[in-house]
Amino acid sequence: MTISAPDIHNQDIKPPLPRPNFKFVWRHISHFIAFGGGAGLSPIAPGTVGTLVAFPLYWLLNDYLDPIHFLVIIDILFIIGIWACGITGKALGAHDHGGMVWDEIVAFLLVLYFIPDDWTWQVAAFLLFRLFDITKPQPIRYYDNKLRGGFGVMFDDLIAAFFTLLCLAGWKAIVLSGGYV
Repeated sequence: MTISAPDIHNQDIKPPLPRPNFKFVWRHISHFIAFGGGAGLSPIAPGTVGTLVAFPLYWLLNDYLDPIHFLVIIDILFIIGIWACGITGKALGAHDHGGMVWDEIVAFLLVLYFIPDDWTWQVAAFLLFRLFDITKPQPIRYYDNKLRGGFGVMFDDLIAAFFTLLCLAGWKAIVLSGGYV
């Protein structure tokens, strides 16, 4: 029996993703933004750490902005994310590198905007959002696989935010308003 070396030209073999560091993050403003100011460098659960960054950002913006300006800021942050994640993904050679957490920050900021300003709602929203972002049920998985570039990075988390809000709205409509609690 002969054992041959693996075919290095086989497209099924993917090189390991690069491991960025603070030097990389500080090299370009797009990297800094995409990595959530460095939150995406967390060696453990960078997406979860990135989602947590949305909390202080929400508390700050919520105190100083009226609702329409808050939504405009979220829109601007989403557009900036398309640009920053697109550039950073190209620099890393990885369309949606796990360290790019701006998508989680902006999407969860949107969730926080639409839910009651109460810690129980915020914790429930956090858990649901992370569940949807990690498991990627359809159609999140479809768009995560089909869309590329910065828009693809940002869009699948927007759908996870929508699912989160849908579940919380259902909970409020069925359980809290229906007298089941």
